[in-house]
Amino acid sequence: MTDRLANRIKERRLESGLTQAALAERVGVTRKTVNTVENGVFTPSALLALKLAAALALPVEQLFWVEN
Repeated sequence: MTDRLANRIKERRLESGLTQAALAERVGVTRKTVNTVENGVFTPSALLALKLAAALALPVEQLFWVEN
């Protein structure tokens, strides 16, 4: 069984009217990093997960969860 870190970044980002580039600028990463985290290709560090959650005004546990 493989666990996966799921997220609702895209949903929340669109609700907030942000592009991937704008969100990336807010948290200090590249647009590609936001894209890969959003699509589940890259698992963010705890620090990046917290920054993304803060930028999207959600508690980290509402933005990310473990899916098995």
